[in-house]
Amino acid sequence: MRVTVRAATAADAEALGSLRWRWVTEGGDDPGTERAAFVEFFAAWVGDRLPTHLAFLAEADGEAVAMAWLMVAERVPAPAQPVRRCGDVQSVYVVPELRDSGVGAALMEAVLARARRLDLEHVTVHSSERAVSLYQRAGFQHDRCWLSWQAE
Repeated sequence: MRVTVRAATAADAEALGSLRWRWVTEGGDDPGTERAAFVEFFAAWVGDRLPTHLAFLAEADGEAVAMAWLMVAERVPAPAQPVRRCGDVQSVYVVPELRDSGVGAALMEAVLARARRLDLEHVTVHSSERAVSLYQRAGFQHDRCWLSWQAE
């Protein structure tokens, strides 16, 4: 099996939506809508957010098997840095049959290469416990200064 990772485009929106659907339904969760309606909504969502949500797609023998997203945000300018940006890794998903095969690592390599080319100041990720080691191998570290807030 040959796996390739590449930047996704608007033409990949349906495949990305299908992966997101699979992720949500994989655990038996009720998605709250029909698959076709969600994929259509997701495709429109992708098209509207391409400038800020950079998608990456992994394919095995031409079939979409994994995705990752890099959300890029503008930061407040500083006198010496009029352009400041940061990133957040989101919705990294690998189909169950290819987990622990290196696909996730290849996705993160592509995401972080783009982050470097964009000169992002920092990149964050919110991880499940299972995936922490993947992100640590990619160079992420725990940061004792990072705080989060969640609505109740």
